[in-house]
Amino acid sequence: MHRRTFGVGLLAAIGTTAGCSSGPRIRRYDGPPVTSIVVNKGARKMYLLHDTRILREYTVQLGFAPVGHKQIEGDGRTPEGSYLINRRNPRSQFHLSLGVSYPNTADRVRAQALGARPGGDIFIHGEPNDPESRKRAARVKDWTAGCIAVTNEEIEEIWAMVQDGTLITLRQ
Repeated sequence: MHRRTFGVGLLAAIGTTAGCSSGPRIRRYDGPPVTSIVVNKGARKMYLLHDTRILREYTVQLGFAPVGHKQIEGDGRTPEGSYLINRRNPRSQFHLSLGVSYPNTADRVRAQALGARPGGDIFIHGEPNDPESRKRAARVKDWTAGCIAVTNEEIEEIWAMVQDGTLITLRQ
């Protein structure tokens, strides 16, 4: 009798957790590995590649002043150059986020020469979690502070496909 009560309680707890859909869906991916990411800022496109083969293509939104390479903190530009995916945040203010290793040494030196900081916290991420921020983002073409934004469904797919250490190249 005691064992049965525990089993029923455990099943009820599992059922409640499994039915909860407020968090991100973590998908599985078993296709060819993503060996690099290319972001074409001018075309607003991001490509996940396996060697030279395009596995996926996404339309992206960028920083609010997207033309040119990010120079300093707060300029609203999305960086240009080659970086690495170096971290992931399942609890960011956006629906999942993958960190880009900006700034590199050259970025820091360039900003220092301008008497400013280079900024940081550049991510590929989904839509804002905050409803008001989500409404504002929906009204504007490029709305991030310098990040690369995709839909929530797309970031769930990207999250599953892209590993830390993946090369990302961003160009105009």
